[in-house]
Amino acid sequence: MWELGVAAVACLVAVVLAVRLVRARRAAVRALEERGWLLERERESAAQQAVDAERARIARELHDIVSHNVSVMLVQAGAARLVVETEPAQAAEALREVETAGRDTMTELRNLLGLLAPPADGEEPHDLAPQPSLARLSPLVDRIAFAGLPVEVRVSGEPRSLPSGVDLTAYRIIQEALTNALKHGDGGKAEVTVRYTDHYLRVEVVNSGPSVLTGGSAAASSSRGEGRGLLGLRERVAAFGGDLDARRRLGGGFRVRARIPMERP
Repeated sequence: MWELGVAAVACLVAVVLAVRLVRARRAAVRALEERGWLLERERESAAQQAVDAERARIARELHDIVSHNVSVMLVQAGAARLVVETEPAQAAEALREVETAGRDTMTELRNLLGLLAPPADGEEPHDLAPQPSLARLSPLVDRIAFAGLPVEVRVSGEPRSLPSGVDLTAYRIIQEALTNALKHGDGGKAEVTVRYTDHYLRVEVVNSGPSVLTGGSAAASSSRGEGRGLLGLRERVAAFGGDLDARRRLGGGFRVRARIPMERP
């Protein structure tokens, strides 16, 4: 009898352990399924965020490329129209600048689109132009100056090689600020300052214009605001852990100032 009781207890314990084991396995399977579902959702969310970020980057690049060059082309075409009869040589020079700006636009667009659509197997790679950088600042300044806005450039500190993203962002800040000054400014001039420090690159663009205190061109000044270009630049700079400030000056004109860390945070 005692042996039968021990056997019964052993069988009962085995059954209980087996039931618990089955339950534990089922719980583990459910946990794995839930974890897999969560991981899949996280992957989908990360992929969507990457797509959204890339779309925003492309939109900013397209804006910077098209806005600057088209603005210069409009200014030059307008100048050519005004002097085509009285100053044909000057009109011809303005039209040559329109052609140059158009070619630059096409080159940069081919560059961007070439990066978006790599050549298929068997195709020759696209001949891509280098990305804009501070090393290519002189042609930009010359183009803006020829369009009617004198530009003075100051560089302080020890110029050195910059991370490509920082270099491109600094160029785009100057390009956007000068383009806005050309479109919205009432004469005057612009000053560009690039300052290299140990840990930061500082960029400032200031253009002169009527004082907001005099009421002259107040409507134009107040309507300028902060367009998509400056908002996009603020996001670019923030991505590097820096900051950008853009505002009208009480003494007249507009100022854009940015501080960009040399390395990502």
